[in-house]
Amino acid sequence: MDGNGTAQSLVSKVGQLLAGEYQQLRGVGGEIAELRDDLAAMNALLRMQSEAKDGAVDPFIREIMKQVRELAYDSEDRIDLYRLRIKCRPGDGVFAKLKHLLQTLPSRRNLAGDIRALRARAIAISERHARYGVNREALGWSPASSAAPMPAQLLSRAKDDAGHRQVIGMKDQIDTLAERLKKVSARAERHRKVFSVVGFGGVGKTTLAMEVCRLLEADFPYQAFVSVSQAFEPTRDLKALLKRVLQQIVKPKEKGIVEEASLDSTDGLNDHQLAEKLQEGLKDKRYLIVIDDVWLIRAWEAIQSVLPENNCDSRIIVTTRMETVAKACSPAGVGKDLIHHMQPLNIEYSKRLFLSRVFGSTDATYPVQLEEVMGNIIKRGGGIPLAIVSIASVLAGFKSPEHIDKWETICKSIGSQMESNPTLEGMRQIVTLSFNHLPLELKGCMMYFSIFPEDFVIRKDWLLCRWIAEGLVLEKRGLTMMEVAESYLDELLNRNLIEEDRDLLEYSIRSYRVHDMLLEVMVSRSLEANFVSLQGGPYDGLSYDRIRRLSIHSIVNGHQGTKVISVQHVRSLSIFNCKGHKFLDQLGKFTLLRVLDLQYCMGVTNKHVRYACQLYLLKYLSFWGTNISVVPPQIRNLKHLQVLNVGMTLLLDLPKTITKLGRLESLQFSSRKGNSCWILPQELSKMKALRELGTGCLANDAEVAREVGELEQLQQLILKIKTSHMNVLQQLALSLSKRYSLRHLNIEHSNKFDPKATLNFLHDLQAPPRLLRYFSIIGNIDGLPSWVGSLAYLTDFDITTRRLDVDQSFSVLSQVPNLKTLSIKFAENSNDEVAARTSQKFPVLSHFGFLGPLPNVIRFEEGSMEMLEQLVLGICSDELETSIIGMEHLTNLKKVTIDAYKDSPATNHVLGQLKAWNDGLPKPLQVVVKYVRLS
Repeated sequence: MDGNGTAQSLVSKVGQLLAGEYQQLRGVGGEIAELRDDLAAMNALLRMQSEAKDGAVDPFIREIMKQVRELAYDSEDRIDLYRLRIKCRPGDGVFAKLKHLLQTLPSRRNLAGDIRALRARAIAISERHARYGVNREALGWSPASSAAPMPAQLLSRAKDDAGHRQVIGMKDQIDTLAERLKKVSARAERHRKVFSVVGFGGVGKTTLAMEVCRLLEADFPYQAFVSVSQAFEPTRDLKALLKRVLQQIVKPKEKGIVEEASLDSTDGLNDHQLAEKLQEGLKDKRYLIVIDDVWLIRAWEAIQSVLPENNCDSRIIVTTRMETVAKACSPAGVGKDLIHHMQPLNIEYSKRLFLSRVFGSTDATYPVQLEEVMGNIIKRGGGIPLAIVSIASVLAGFKSPEHIDKWETICKSIGSQMESNPTLEGMRQIVTLSFNHLPLELKGCMMYFSIFPEDFVIRKDWLLCRWIAEGLVLEKRGLTMMEVAESYLDELLNRNLIEEDRDLLEYSIRSYRVHDMLLEVMVSRSLEANFVSLQGGPYDGLSYDRIRRLSIHSIVNGHQGTKVISVQHVRSLSIFNCKGHKFLDQLGKFTLLRVLDLQYCMGVTNKHVRYACQLYLLKYLSFWGTNISVVPPQIRNLKHLQVLNVGMTLLLDLPKTITKLGRLESLQFSSRKGNSCWILPQELSKMKALRELGTGCLANDAEVAREVGELEQLQQLILKIKTSHMNVLQQLALSLSKRYSLRHLNIEHSNKFDPKATLNFLHDLQAPPRLLRYFSIIGNIDGLPSWVGSLAYLTDFDITTRRLDVDQSFSVLSQVPNLKTLSIKFAENSNDEVAARTSQKFPVLSHFGFLGPLPNVIRFEEGSMEMLEQLVLGICSDELETSIIGMEHLTNLKKVTIDAYKDSPATNHVLGQLKAWNDGLPKPLQVVVKYVRLS
């Protein structure tokens, strides 16, 4: 709402109230009109504050703005509750209407009183505003909208060929620390050594550690990188840290080739058992582990006690802001040069970094009129990379000479204290500056990150849905709400205010995180504005007046800090690291809740689902990863629900009343119990707003297959076929032909390797969904449908089948102009040779996976896959020793991954070919072997 979120949407909502039957309430119609006008004026005031010049908003003005926000919140709450009660009509007959009128009379009278009380508050705020002269001049109004949109190419230019962020000005520090780490100790001194990297927030400690790891991959093949954060509590968080270390450890096979350690499941292991597993895995290995962002000595003591001391000359890097922590990790008496103090960038490198983020490259040309002020701005960045990038993000939209006044204003607002003596407060000021100059609609979205714990990785799809449910995304003509939300996210990414997490990107899950310094500022601003209230971890003991968005960062058996919380005004509840359930038993009291996110909360039970079904204003509901096993029929009561996420639970089915949710846009279902799936019910077509549906099962019901075609908004469909009846499958083909809006389609047959169970109905699509970007087929099919070659927007294609004519498939897929990722998996080999032919060009293909019993020959002809960067080969048979021919034609190849059985002749034959070829390259490929277990 900050700026114009809830306040602006509320103006529209009150207008609807006025236009409807509610204007007929005696004595209150005029009051509603006045309230609408007051809120419109206050929304303009909020816009002025949001776009005010730096320093113009004093504490009194901030208090006025806070009162405006609280009034907007309370107004929306009153109106939503009233509309909810009035619209719950038991029937359409005359007597039913009369009965309903009598039953709702108290609510109507209450609304009249509420509207008058809200009007009185609005008048009081307006009088204070007039009395103290809060006006455009006082705020120094300076519209942020004058900035040009951030060009997306600035983001791509800031990355190297491998997709890593460019590191500017840190090479000397990287090389120095790397030399210290890789130096082999004398036999008597081969105990592990702990190196500490200490420095200012935003100076580049994490970047330095990551680059040192990349540089030393050959010296330390066993590597792990884990973040700790300020809120780290050993008794609660040590287990998760050990799991992350175990998941990342790799071990060498031969030069240029690494072999991933095979791990059993670690889910049921405690801290001690995980530590033993780590000790066993590294007992004779030289490893390098980075422990990032350690704040407390006791946190380090708990971590170091479980890391192996194996006398193999291993290394640990600890990054910290605290000198005392660095000295505790790397005592002076243990060895020399164990503590590395981060150095800021010099002027030359500061300028290069600034130019790369404002103008697109380190040696970019720029208007000569900006040179002097640019020099002053760069000096005031103090050589701190985060400060320089933050300032650059503000000015990237003002690159022309006529914007020199803007540059001078920014320069003055920074101050000169950072030049000679960077301080935490100065750094916060610069980060705040980048926030203050965001376009109005992005400020609430950026503050929303304060809900999540430090170092929390946030999935893109869930974040965007939450923004929409919270009212932070405004309507734009010609665009869906999701498209607008995506544009917000892209803008924050381009401005370097958030960064993409690369760990989950490998699994095609786009997710994001926020730098801890930025998060500190967002938390401070959010708490000040009563945008978010935080409990648990470092926020224990904080008290609040009216809580609107409550985020609890840990609950263990009914956390003490949550017992006295007043929940009657809470509209958003998020709980992280929940192990108890006493607080959850209060769910029924959250009557104004719109967003409820309980992902991975192990204390959640089926009774909490029943409580949630009584929260009639809910728009977003997530039980992802919990142990719930039943969703009751009362789910139909949630008429406003837009998102229901019950993936990775213990559910076996969903109630048929789910079709009553006419506003539901996203429904995600999956079960941890085997192959359980939700059977799509009749009346599915009533869910007119449905945009994402997964995973649903189509049984022997042609009517349901027909209704799939009636879901006009459908963009994502994950469907499992549990029938071979031709009438059902033909009807499904007709339905898919009608769904031109589809972007993501995943079709799987439940008997995917049964020769009689096929997906051949896909050949019968009369008009394929032309906007498809992702298409997955799992099941038997006689060749690829020819229409796949006409999908101009398709970027990802995946097929898993019993057997496949690869040559025919390549003939079809090579016609897809934008195909970037291709994965082929099969159970039986029917090809003596698989060839990517010169005549079958894949112009932009960057990732190719080929898994199954390999043929005698895999051939890459010249010009077929010139842009390929990653190749994945799965070796599932020991009978054939496959020859790989034409690797030299893959001129852009960077990484080869082998999925194989350990010590099999077929595996060793392929690895031998790769090693021989790799040894002859000037820059060796990264080759990774992942071993699969024999069942």
